[in-house]
Amino acid sequence: MATSRELREKANNLICKKDDIELEIKTLQDVLTTQKNVGMDGALIDAEGYPRNDIDVYAVRTARHKIICLQNDHAALMTQIEGALHELHASERVAAPSAPHDNGSKAVELPTTFALVDLVSTASPAEKAGLLVGDRIVEFGSISADNFGSMRDIGSLVQHSKGKAIRVVVLRETEVTNLSLTPAVWDGRGLLG
Repeated sequence: MATSRELREKANNLICKKDDIELEIKTLQDVLTTQKNVGMDGALIDAEGYPRNDIDVYAVRTARHKIICLQNDHAALMTQIEGALHELHASERVAAPSAPHDNGSKAVELPTTFALVDLVSTASPAEKAGLLVGDRIVEFGSISADNFGSMRDIGSLVQHSKGKAIRVVVLRETEVTNLSLTPAVWDGRGLLG
C-alpha cells in the first residue's frame, strides 16, 4: 500500500497535468478568438457554401479538434484526480488513538474522523472559522465518518450552504472542538480556503 506522502505526490502530479491541459485549452481557445471569434460552433463556410476567406479554416478546425480531445482527456484526468484524492483521504481516515485518563487506568474513546485538514489559506473562511492544519474532521454539517462517501459529498454540502453556517466538529490531538464555518466567496479559490 502506498504511503500518504506517495499518494499526495500522485494527486499533485495529476493536478499539475490537469493545469497543463487547461492552459493548452485556453491557448487553443485564444486561436479561435483571433480567427474572427469563430469559437467552437461558428460557421466555416460562407452564405454560398464556400470556405470562408476571412479566417484560417485549417487552423480553426485543428484547434477545435485539439480542444475536443483535450476536453476528453481533462474529464478522464478529473476522474483520476477524484480517485487519487479519495484514496489519499481514505489512507488518512484513521481513527485517532485513544488517550488515557488522568489516572492512566482507563482509555477514552475518541470519535472516528474521516478527513484531515492539510491546508488552510490565509484570510479564508476556513481560517476565520478557526480550522487549523492537522485538524481531523469528525463532523462536517450532516456528514460524519458513518455516511462519508467521497469529497464530493463535502463539495455538494458547501455549494448548497454558501453564506450559511455549517457546524464542523474537529479532533485536535485528543481534544474535540466545535466550529462554525460559513462558505463564502473570498479572494482565493473555492468557498472554504
